[in-house]
Amino acid sequence: MAGYRPLPGVPDEMVDADGSVRPVWRAFVAALEGQDRAGIEARFDRADQYLRDAGVFYRIYGDTAARERDWPLSHIPVLIEEREWQGIVAGLTQRADLLERVVADIYGPGTLIRDGHLPPGLIAASSEYLRPMVGVRPAGGHFLHFCCFEIGRGPDGAWWVLGDRTQAPSGAGFALENRVATARAFTDTYADMHVHRLAGFFGEFRNTMQGLRQTMDGRVGILSPGPLNETYYEHAYIARYLGFMLLEGEDLTVVDGKVMVRTVAGLKPVEVLWRRMDANFTDPLELEQSSHIGTPGLVSALRHGGLTMINALGSGVLELRAMLAFMPALSRALMGEDLAMPSIATWWCGQPAERAHVMENLDRMMIGPALSTRLPFDDTRSTMLGATMREQARDAARSWISKEGEKLVGQEAVTLSTTPAYVNGQLAPRPMSLRVFAARTASDWQIMPGGFARIGSSPDPTAIAMQRGGSAADVWVVSDGPVEKPTLLPRDKTGITRLSAGSLPSRAADNLFWLGRYIERAEATLRILRAWHARLAEFDEPQAPLLAHVTDYLSALDIEADEAIPAGLLANVESALTSASHIRDRFSVDGWLALNDLTRTLREFRTRVQPGDDATRAATVLLRKLAGFAGLLHENMYRFTGWRFLVIGRGLERSLHMTRLLAHMTCDEAPDGAQDMVLEIADSVMTHRRRYSVATQPLTVLDLLALDRLNPRSILYQLDEIREQVELLPSALVHGQMSPLMRDVTRVHAGLAVQTPEGLTQEYLHGLTEDIWSLSNQISTTYMA
Repeated sequence: MAGYRPLPGVPDEMVDADGSVRPVWRAFVAALEGQDRAGIEARFDRADQYLRDAGVFYRIYGDTAARERDWPLSHIPVLIEEREWQGIVAGLTQRADLLERVVADIYGPGTLIRDGHLPPGLIAASSEYLRPMVGVRPAGGHFLHFCCFEIGRGPDGAWWVLGDRTQAPSGAGFALENRVATARAFTDTYADMHVHRLAGFFGEFRNTMQGLRQTMDGRVGILSPGPLNETYYEHAYIARYLGFMLLEGEDLTVVDGKVMVRTVAGLKPVEVLWRRMDANFTDPLELEQSSHIGTPGLVSALRHGGLTMINALGSGVLELRAMLAFMPALSRALMGEDLAMPSIATWWCGQPAERAHVMENLDRMMIGPALSTRLPFDDTRSTMLGATMREQARDAARSWISKEGEKLVGQEAVTLSTTPAYVNGQLAPRPMSLRVFAARTASDWQIMPGGFARIGSSPDPTAIAMQRGGSAADVWVVSDGPVEKPTLLPRDKTGITRLSAGSLPSRAADNLFWLGRYIERAEATLRILRAWHARLAEFDEPQAPLLAHVTDYLSALDIEADEAIPAGLLANVESALTSASHIRDRFSVDGWLALNDLTRTLREFRTRVQPGDDATRAATVLLRKLAGFAGLLHENMYRFTGWRFLVIGRGLERSLHMTRLLAHMTCDEAPDGAQDMVLEIADSVMTHRRRYSVATQPLTVLDLLALDRLNPRSILYQLDEIREQVELLPSALVHGQMSPLMRDVTRVHAGLAVQTPEGLTQEYLHGLTEDIWSLSNQISTTYMA
């Protein structure tokens, strides 16, 4: 093939035992034939560009600090023939049923422990075994609703389960993004091959979650630890994709045994939570007391039966590495049948015979902690490979196993099959494992037709871990004939139902409010700095009266005027980015990219831009980028409650800035040129020339920038907007009466509306500043406390 040359070694997934290309791969391989390296890499660039544009990232935790890494896509998909996939589906469906029965018994009658199928010491020693949940029957009737399985295949084609994921399985959203990106790389190939779609899986699960609500008023939410979690992007993506609320622990409170979400319209019931955080951190009252991300009383609410948790708290006990040792016997005891897909061979060293077997066969064992919930490949620091040990180390390992066997497991060292990966212009075999997702529906478990594959960064099977440089590939389940093309859109075209836009959590309102404020604060600072540096280039004297006067104003805002790009300016934009990161589920991809681009540019300019003309030009570039970001928000954001808080925040900041600036620049001590400079800062020079036949003077500047309700830079224009938006917020009117907030907004607005330029004294402007600050505090108290 012209597009690549195979490296030594052929991927197991791609060829049969006789070395011929498997039928499922033939169409894909044929599509690559005749393409040169540039053509293939252009395809991959399209996929990578999509991921960058979508802002897909994965957080890596290092020795010093966490950092965001672009999603590491392995561009060549893993192809699996449909008949083989059906065998995987059958095996994993059986396993999901088994896991449900096991966890139901552990937290219910306890017959498995009583009858000797599970050792009590093993379960009791696990931090994933939550005693407060014993005897608590899930409101929805099931402990497990969403699971995933890490499976691997040996070179002989046999599949095994490497690990079960029941705590808070991650990756389903990344599987969707893998599919979109890979389909962009191979648009023609994907369209011609009969690849099963993923949307139907998510649609069925969404319907199931909605069906778990106990009342029509109940809400469905996704519970996230927050933006610092390694897979937070996925939480926000799934929330947007399914149309559910993305919630954090602080958004929730428990009232009379019911879970409520704090919204700007008051407390609203939440009846289904898809949990994406570890169970121990969900309730600091009864579980991990040091947790700052949980909701006090959540366990109590589960006891009352008013909440369905996906998955049930305590289900993480199924992930213990030692549990794999008991799965074959548990399957026979609970289901009367052998496992259709076996687990990786595992022996718990807390039993004499198993301990002896592990010590005798140490050279083909992986030895690791029995209570670990991580896969051996992800836990290389605490997992030892017997084959790599010297004899002295093996003796020490045997002694360790003999003394502390109940804390250890031995697992058969497996060789993972390899799949093709594109490495330096060539196809190279790389080890892989598959992460496959199962969702409970009204009738049975449904297995996602694909999932994603973890691909090793080298031939070493331990290199498939994402934190160690592994990558992710899409998985195509290929049929012989046409497949359904489901979507999340309704099929009934006879009519539509326009649903409510949903409740706005107070935390989201707070972040939108401050996003507007930080962006406006950054713009105001940039406009002042541009004017200051333009005059510095003209005067070449930072202590000139006008520049010194403006420097005093900026110093009160903790902005160093003589820096080309002050740290305070960067801090404002980074604060805006932080606020936006907390509302990724409500934030457009274009807006997120624009804000990141602004932040990157600002950081770059801070290292190389010099005061004077250079800083003036840089400020102009940054203002254009800010205007682009603001335009995206203004033109694209749905005009619902969240948008109102964004507009109110920006209006308050602009009016506050203009009030303080006018007080400073029109006072008796203001030097010559101050009024002209404030008009330039407010982008109102031409408007002033058209509106007034006299030269610039304090009264004309005050009239235009404080009292002209047609000038978007004026204080009154902003108070008009604030009053209009506050009037549309929940509880602005109560039984036909103005709320305290609405009365204060009206009072401040009316007080300015009846003023004349002559009445805008320094005393009045300082008082107006305090009034606007008071409005900001009152909005926070009313809607965000």
